[in-house]
Formats: sequence, C-alpha cells, structure tokens
Amino acid sequence: MSGESKAYEKLVPSDNDLQLSEVIDLRSDTVTKPDVPMRQAMFDAEVGDDGYGEDPTINRLEEKTLKLFEKEAAVFLPSGLMGNLIAMMVHSKQRGGEVIVGHKSHILLWEQGGASQIAGLQMREVRNLDDGTLDMTELLGKIRPEFPDPHEPYTTLVCIENTHNYCGGTILPIEWIDQLGKLTKERNIPLHMDGARVFNAAVSLGVPVSRIVKHCDSVTFCLSKGLGAPIGSVLVGEKLFIEKARRIRKVLGGAMRQAGIVAAAGLYALDNCVERLADDHKNAKKIAYAIQRIGSPNVTVNLDALQTNILLVNINPSGVDAKYFVSELIKVDAGGRDSVSNNKIRSTAVRIAQINDARVRIVTHKNITDKDVDMAIEKIKYVIGKIDASCSR
Repeated sequence: MSGESKAYEKLVPSDNDLQLSEVIDLRSDTVTKPDVPMRQAMFDAEVGDDGYGEDPTINRLEEKTLKLFEKEAAVFLPSGLMGNLIAMMVHSKQRGGEVIVGHKSHILLWEQGGASQIAGLQMREVRNLDDGTLDMTELLGKIRPEFPDPHEPYTTLVCIENTHNYCGGTILPIEWIDQLGKLTKERNIPLHMDGARVFNAAVSLGVPVSRIVKHCDSVTFCLSKGLGAPIGSVLVGEKLFIEKARRIRKVLGGAMRQAGIVAAAGLYALDNCVERLADDHKNAKKIAYAIQRIGSPNVTVNLDALQTNILLVNINPSGVDAKYFVSELIKVDAGGRDSVSNNKIRSTAVRIAQINDARVRIVTHKNITDKDVDMAIEKIKYVIGKIDASCSR
C-alpha cells in the first residue's frame, strides 16, 4: 500500500469508532454509503481521460461487465436513467418512433418522460401483470406492422424491467424473457432490459446474469443500488450499438474525464457485493414474516410476491392512510416512563417510502445490519399496534 493510501486510511474512522445511528433508512437501496475498502479502491484508482478512452479503470470496468453479460461492448454512465434513454434513442434510430413499455415501468413513471421530452419518442403502455411481465396478448395487439400505414409510427423498441420495482422487486421468469426475445426478433424489433437490479434476480435464481439477458439486445444495470457504489450504471450491447451510445452519451452530458475514481467503486462492487445481495433478500423476508405474524387487519404483506429486497406493505385505507404509517415510523419519542426497551423502540426512526395512499415500500440494503433489522421490526410492530388499537375503538 502506498504512503498516500495509508494516510487516507487514517482519515476514515473504523467501525469501532462509529456509533450506530438511531435512524434506520429503508427507503431505497440507493441510500448506501461506500465502506472503507470501497473508498480505498477509489483512492487508489488509476485514472486517465475517458473522453479519449484512456481511463484504465473505466476500461477495466467495461471489459469486466461485457464478459459478465456476454455482450460485445459496454459503456460506463452516470445513471441508469441515462442508460435507458440512450438505449431508446439508439435502437429507435430516428424521432417519432414508438417504444412499448409496461404501465408500471420505471421508464414510464419515474424518468420524467425523457423518451418524449428529449428523444422525440412516443411510449405505448402494455399492462404489467403482478409478476412484472407484460400481458402478451395486449403486447401483440400493440406492436405495429413492420411496414405500418403512413398514419402510424413504427414500433422501434420493447422495454422490460428486471427486477420490477413497482411490482415489488419481482423477478421476470427466464422462460418468459426467452419467449419475448424470440418474438421481438421475429418482428425485427430490439428488446431492451432496464436491469437496474438485475443482479438481485441473478443471485435469487442462482444463475449467471448472462443467462437472464441472453435474448436482450441491450441492458442497463445500476452500480449505485444494491451493489452499493456511489455513482454509475453500465449499458451493454452489440459493438455498433455501444459506439452510437457513446456518441449520445456525449450530447447528454454524460461523458466524464478522470472518472476512474468512481468506476473503481463499481469494480469493487462487482467483485465483492454481488453474492451478499442474498442477505438483503433474507432481511426483507424477515421483516415481511414479522409483519404477517402480527395478523393486523390494517397492515398486511403478500409473502408470495416477495422475491428480492423490495417489500410492498399494504395499508387498509379505511383504517389509516400510508402517510400516517410512514410518519409514525419516523417519529421519535424518547421520553416517558416506559421500559428501557420500549423507550429504545420509540426513539428509533425508521424511514420508508410511501407509494400511494394504500401502499408503502421497504427496501433492504448493504448498510442495514442484523441489529437494524431487529430494531426496525420492533418499531414497525409498535406502530402497527398503535394503529390497530386506534382502529378498534
């Protein structure tokens, strides 16, 4: 280790120096912070000008990624949103095309309509089933003819999402992806996967990520979600596709210079943080089972739908709305004459995300310890108890 590296190491407090926060953040797996070994990898990173293709760490990250996905090429990007937008722009070739997306897809709901706002593309919704797949009958009915009437747009791309965020981190069945990929190829329509959390799917299924994306023409995945890196996503596909993607990355402001500093975190994540995703899945299940055991009529979970690290919790709107549940979990009340353990529960803030009036989302991640999970469960049980008592009056 270099002298500079040792100097840096002294600046970073050890785990023993840190006190466990009273705030347990379960809003998303994007809230993770790099640990000391990841920061050290960033500190030690070799860098160069990626505008000239001369950043060795970025080059290593892209090379590693294309091999993992068994694709021809890869490009490092600041975000998954940019990766999805670039994929739509490259595949569609020109403005005015129509991109088929699920009605609960991240691309449609949470990416500011970039396809239309920036790329001049129209998105056409197909119903997502509960497992995140698309309704195939509806999909077939919405694919335009290869040579459409002059009044119609071309169908330029089909997009899928795996794991599926809004459906609760569900994993698309591999056989279904295979079937869809063959169908789109028969119609000369490319297939893109928003694979922000595709490594969660791979770990849960126990298969290489390359098997999942075998029939996809392009894939975007995030380094900054479950894998724990602070920045970055990667887009993979055929060589010519990625060459065009690099050009669009430039005009979108996504080309970075000595970005090996952050690419090093991505490399570290791929080497050290993939298999541990199973811990996140286990922790999500532990919380789900705890909620189910309470047997509350007002706060429920669907254990059959829980496959990875995203847990959807249903709130009975006739009893209380989701906003109240979220606010009670984050409320801190350290006083009173309760027992020490109850005071500890009441003084712990648990942060989760509200989806709508009747549903909230809990996401487990690498910064959540076993102790955090146990404490979050106790706070959730405490709040559900308050809700049930209030609704029974």
